[in-house]
Amino acid sequence: MSRTLQRSKTPSGAAFVDIHDASGEPVVLLHGVGMRIEAWQPQIDFLSRTHRVVAVDLPGHGCSSPLAGQPALGDYVTWLHRFAAELGLPAMNLVGHSMGALIATGVAATAPATLKRVALLNGVHRRTPEARSAVEARATEITSGLFDPQAPLQRWFEEEEKSSEAYALVSDLLRSVDAEGYAAAYRAFSTGDSVYSGYWGEIRCPALFLTGEGDRNSTSEMAEEMARAAPHGRVAVIAGHRHMVNLTAPDEVNRILADWLTWEEEGND
Repeated sequence: MSRTLQRSKTPSGAAFVDIHDASGEPVVLLHGVGMRIEAWQPQIDFLSRTHRVVAVDLPGHGCSSPLAGQPALGDYVTWLHRFAAELGLPAMNLVGHSMGALIATGVAATAPATLKRVALLNGVHRRTPEARSAVEARATEITSGLFDPQAPLQRWFEEEEKSSEAYALVSDLLRSVDAEGYAAAYRAFSTGDSVYSGYWGEIRCPALFLTGEGDRNSTSEMAEEMARAAPHGRVAVIAGHRHMVNLTAPDEVNRILADWLTWEEEGND
């Protein structure tokens, strides 16, 4: 049974849940643009059986305070460093989805000692010129305020998933998102795919790169390229699913994450 998520707040304004039901290592969950902690419900329910689970609303999402100005990806990475310091987290197992995956990449690149393992779900990596042009056009539209908050659903879900609980949840989250927080994060997301992409060869911790086979923007080719570059990287591609794979294939994603949490550096060559 899913638990009710009761948020706390750090002094700097980050809203989070911190579940200590089990004595395992901390697992930190970072959602994507337009989402909030609730998008991790299946993983929170499953991982909290064995691990301390910390999930946080990104700036300007859910109940977290926004970042000032027009933040770039590096500002979100700095925000996550501050969040971890405020909670006094030891070396983390960091899981990021989409925009959260870009932030996780930045953390791995700039503060590798803070990580035990890193997992990127539906991450983007060095978009093609055509893909970059499309996402930057969407960023401009979102910033203008003249956008349909439900538009991502067409990209994120298969047709047969439109009657699912996952689709209904994501639709509700997109409908309620703060427009300014969404626009700020999407701007950073639209240009963030190459900011830290050259660091994977230097990131020594075990790294998982997972995506849905049908995700046209966070492609299996991107996941495979990152896994090849990372010294201890592995890839997982889930057939029949798209961008919200953690919600549409939760049992398979949870199984893969449970396995990832057993990886040790010396065992992933």
